[in-house]
Amino acid sequence: MESSKKIKGTIAILTGGGDVPGLNPAIRAVTIRAKREGYRVLGIRRGWGGLVDFVPDADADNSNCVRELTVEGVQRAGRTGGTFLHTSRTRASHLPRAFVPDHLKDRYTESTNDITPSILENLEYLGVDYLIPIGGDDTLSYGHRLHEEGVKVVAIPKTMDNDVPGTDYCIGFSTCVTRTIELTHRLRTAAGSHERILVLEVFGRYAGFTALLPTMAGAADRCVIPEHPFDPAQLTELLVEDRQKNPSQYSVVLVSEGATMAGGDDMTFEGEDADQFGHKKLGGIGDRVSDAIKELSPRFNNGRRINTVNQRLGYLVRSGDPDALDSIVPMAFGNLALDLVLEGRSGLLVAVRNGVYSPVAIDVVTEKKVVDVELFYHTERLRPKYTTFASRPLFIMTSQA
Repeated sequence: MESSKKIKGTIAILTGGGDVPGLNPAIRAVTIRAKREGYRVLGIRRGWGGLVDFVPDADADNSNCVRELTVEGVQRAGRTGGTFLHTSRTRASHLPRAFVPDHLKDRYTESTNDITPSILENLEYLGVDYLIPIGGDDTLSYGHRLHEEGVKVVAIPKTMDNDVPGTDYCIGFSTCVTRTIELTHRLRTAAGSHERILVLEVFGRYAGFTALLPTMAGAADRCVIPEHPFDPAQLTELLVEDRQKNPSQYSVVLVSEGATMAGGDDMTFEGEDADQFGHKKLGGIGDRVSDAIKELSPRFNNGRRINTVNQRLGYLVRSGDPDALDSIVPMAFGNLALDLVLEGRSGLLVAVRNGVYSPVAIDVVTEKKVVDVELFYHTERLRPKYTTFASRPLFIMTSQA
């Protein structure tokens, strides 16, 4: 590690939760600006997992937990997708006994442990003056916890669902929407060739922005979102009508992974295993919608069944290189984070609201950002709703009216 030059302090960066395009450009922006300003920069590996597993001993090999970042090292990685620091869904405040590292097993013996005292000790051992976590509400909620414990935290919002409150935009969202539109248009050829209804399951656990925006952009005829339980018969009737009006005899629906059918159904999961934040892996609502359409379609199609093309887009929309917006916004967020560090400010989330970059209190991440159904979703038509675009932010639909 570089040690010959006097430094202003140490900044640590980590990425947690799901990977998205735009994380590496954010790491690059923070690192280059911080190094230019005279700071040492540490990359914490595997999200909060790197701080959980770190051994505060000069003789310990912590290369799998932390690395010093250089300008040369981040330049090339900054042009790529994913996160070269790697990521995890480790939750240090609710760590299962099985995930407690060996050197801490005598200290934490419960089935679920809050090992925050050890995290604080590790940050102090590393000499971290500012911590910059990049993540969604789960990752940032623990960043908020560390802020309350006295750590200087400046957070950067990342999630392709665009559901971190306090900001109109989160890193990864534009690439997700771009890929969803692109892949939907590609799959139209199969749906049209066979005169079927195209059912695409997209991301969106609690918020339906990733289904609404592509639908508004013309990628789909209808969409169903987590904020409004839908009636499968209503959806089928609308899609059959859309298909009949289409000269190519097909129609398209985007289904948020967290959507539910009316009648009190829970979300649809791949299995019962949950991560450390209590989230079971979503998946399968697209299959249920597809089956329902095939079963119900004769009711609205003169007794004749309509088959479907059913596809889960999944990781296809979160892999690969970032688009233009997810290259530019991370650069701005990273530099805004360093502006705050240089001003001696912390306990903040960098954000963009109504087209203007500005920070908000990190406390906001403890809230929820979801689609305002009354403002933005037509429950009778199962489509985006809007009356005017005047004075709306870039992506139209936010949690703020």
